[in-house]
Amino acid sequence: MKITIYSQDGQPQGDQEIKLRDDFKGISPQVIHDVITAHRAAQRSGTACTKTIAEVAGSGKKPWRQKGTGRARAGLARSPIWRKGGVVFGPKPRDYSKTVPKRVKKLAFEQALSTRIRDGDVIVLDALDVKTPKTRDFAGILKGLKVDGRALIVHEAPSKNLRLASRNMEWVATASAESLNTYQLLDCKKIVLTRAALEKLAARTASGGTPR
Repeated sequence: MKITIYSQDGQPQGDQEIKLRDDFKGISPQVIHDVITAHRAAQRSGTACTKTIAEVAGSGKKPWRQKGTGRARAGLARSPIWRKGGVVFGPKPRDYSKTVPKRVKKLAFEQALSTRIRDGDVIVLDALDVKTPKTRDFAGILKGLKVDGRALIVHEAPSKNLRLASRNMEWVATASAESLNTYQLLDCKKIVLTRAALEKLAARTASGGTPR
């Protein structure tokens, strides 16, 4: 697959051949769905919890006698129909994580990356040198690259200046080439990669690469 390399100023520097699988007929909806669903499920804490009638603090004494009061019969004050009583079928702590085979994760990552590149949503830079930790300077770099909307910056090893300069920009996310996953590839409008990061991603998609 041929990819155009740009300078940090947005000027084309020529094409480079990269070994990246691109023989897909399109994104497989089921593969992508399974991986994204598993990723989002893993983000759920699953800590919601309510107390049942057995767990609510309170006496088990009968509030009043069964007959003769004119009121409805009641067995205990912890009843679910009473205020501050137990909760029926309420949520309990649970694990929402789903298991996805490694080969499915790898296939989804390959398809997402290749498709984004083929659709022209990926900008590959020869190098990304953020000299100052100022948001204004970093915003100028993105403007020169004509990047607007939600963007993902992928570096081989994000520098301190890059992290500091981008953290105030809510629409910009950063990731390393080693930690990048399928969800991040799809959750942005534009992807900015460095040449070194792209080579690492190509190695990940090769046989034996590590899926995310």
